[in-house]
Amino acid sequence: MFSNDDDNTGLAIGVVFGVVAAVLALVIGIAISSDGPAEAPKAAAPAVAAAAADGPSVKVEGGVVKFYFASGKADLAASANEALAETVKGVQGGKKALVSGFHDTTGDPAKNEELAKQRAFAVRDALKALGVTEDRIELKKPEVTAGSGDLAEARRVEVTLQ
Repeated sequence: MFSNDDDNTGLAIGVVFGVVAAVLALVIGIAISSDGPAEAPKAAAPAVAAAAADGPSVKVEGGVVKFYFASGKADLAASANEALAETVKGVQGGKKALVSGFHDTTGDPAKNEELAKQRAFAVRDALKALGVTEDRIELKKPEVTAGSGDLAEARRVEVTLQ
């Protein structure tokens, strides 16, 4: 009924399909392993806000609240109030909030110092809006107002408790 040619053709087709399946499995396996296992996104801590590369953000590091600003702006990050919650508690416990403004090293130095001051005022105003009285807030101009780190890190205001 069937000839040897038909048997060989069937065998050849089976081998081709097997090779194709093996190549596909290899490609899919490589694609999955190069992406790594999928991880659930990590939730940000309540006092930390992610921001665009040149947008406002805020971080709390070792009890210091650090506000970062977009170039040429004094707008606070949306999570400013959350980040200041511990500072407000400390002030209610009898401490003072020390606010210091820094700037980056690009542009006119006099304008940069004024901008650092405006940023510090913005943080002071946020503290006042949270119920901290002005006598419990100390604005302190640092000896060196040019901030350390890259340009985005240099444009900051730091709040500490004393």
